[in-house]
Amino acid sequence: MNTEHDTITTPVTTDILRGFLDVEATAHGLLPHRLPARARRQIPDDQLAVAEAQPSGVRLVFRTRATSIELDTLPTKRVYQGFPAPPDGVYDLLVDGRLAAQATVAGGNVRIITDMVTQSAELREGPAGTARFTDLPAGDKDVQIWLPHTEITELIALRTDAPIEKAPHSERRVWLHHGSSISHGSNATHPTAIWPALAAAQGGVELVNLGFGGSALLDPFTARAMRDTPADLISVKVGINVVNTDVMRLRAFTPAVHGFLDTIREGHPTTPLLVVSAILCPVQEDTPGPLAPDFDGGTLRFKATGDPAERAAGRLTLNVIRDELTRIVEQRAADDPNLHYLDGRNLYGERDYAEFPLPDGVHPDPAGHRRIGENFARLAFGEGGPFATKTG
Repeated sequence: MNTEHDTITTPVTTDILRGFLDVEATAHGLLPHRLPARARRQIPDDQLAVAEAQPSGVRLVFRTRATSIELDTLPTKRVYQGFPAPPDGVYDLLVDGRLAAQATVAGGNVRIITDMVTQSAELREGPAGTARFTDLPAGDKDVQIWLPHTEITELIALRTDAPIEKAPHSERRVWLHHGSSISHGSNATHPTAIWPALAAAQGGVELVNLGFGGSALLDPFTARAMRDTPADLISVKVGINVVNTDVMRLRAFTPAVHGFLDTIREGHPTTPLLVVSAILCPVQEDTPGPLAPDFDGGTLRFKATGDPAERAAGRLTLNVIRDELTRIVEQRAADDPNLHYLDGRNLYGERDYAEFPLPDGVHPDPAGHRRIGENFARLAFGEGGPFATKTG
C-alpha cells in the first residue's frame, strides 16, 4: 500500500494531457502532436513536421497532494549549425493556476539545422532526462506542467510522492488558435510566457495552440484539423508566413483564405471566429518576400528580398494582405455575424515597436510577447470583444 512518502509512478496518458490533437506511441513513451495523423501524412516539409511536434501549449493537468514531482522525458532540441546552442527548454509547473516552479532536462536528441533556407538537418541521438520539482506547497492542489514550446518532448514517466487524480472537468471555454512562429512562441523564454498562453490566462480559457513556426500557410489539412477540433472560440492569424515564404500571389491568396474559413465553418458554423492580420513587421510591410537570413554584424536578422514594384502584379506584402483580409471579412460577415477581424497592428504596432523592437526584425522579444498577450486579452476577451463572455 502506498503512503504519502512512497514514490508513485503514474503512466502518462491522454487523460492528463491538454492542448494536443493527437498522440503517438514511441519506443520511449508518448509523443504529443498538434496535428492529427491524417494531416501529418500530408505535410510537405520538415519545418512543419518538426513544428507541429513541438508541444507549444501542451500541458499535463492533474490534482494531487504531492510536494515532489518528477517527469522523465526525451527531448529533441534544435541547434543551428554555426550558432551557439540555445538554453535547454523550460518546463513550467503551475499550482492552482500560478507559476510555482520551473525545471529543464539536459541531454536528449539534438536536431542540427545545417541550412536555414532549406531547413536540412541531421539528428544526433542522446539520453532521456528528468524534470524535477521539489518543495511544492502541501495540500490538495491543481497542477499543470507546461512542456517546452520549442522542444519535441516524448513523455516517459511521471513520479510523485503522493497519488494523483484526474483533474475535474473544466468549465472554461476552449480557445483554438492558429498562427505563425510568433504564436508558436519564438523568443519567449518559457512556455507560459508565449503570447497565446498569456492571453488565455487573462481571458480565463483553455488554450489549444496551433501556432506553427514558419507554417501558417493556409494549408487545407490545418483547416480540416481545426474543423474537427471541439472549440468554443477560434482565431486564425494570417499573413507573415505567406509573405516571407513568397508562396502565392494575390490571385491565389484570396480563394485560399475563403477556402480555409469555409472548411472551419463546416465544423463550427456559428462559433465566434476571429481573423487576425500580422503584427507590425517593418521589413515586410511594403516589401514582398521571400525573407532571407542576414548575418551582417554577426547577429542574425532577416531581410525581405522582393521588389516593392511587383505589388501591382500581385506580389504580397503585409499591407496588401491586411487590406484583402479586411475586404474578405467584411464581405463574409454580411452572412456570418460571428466572423470578426482584428488588425494585428493593434496587438503590436508602431508605439510597441519603438518600445520593444523586434530583435531579428521579425519576432518579438519576451516583453513583446507580454504586450501582444495583454492587447489580445483586452481586445478579444474584454468587454465588447468577439470573445467576451455573453451575459444576460
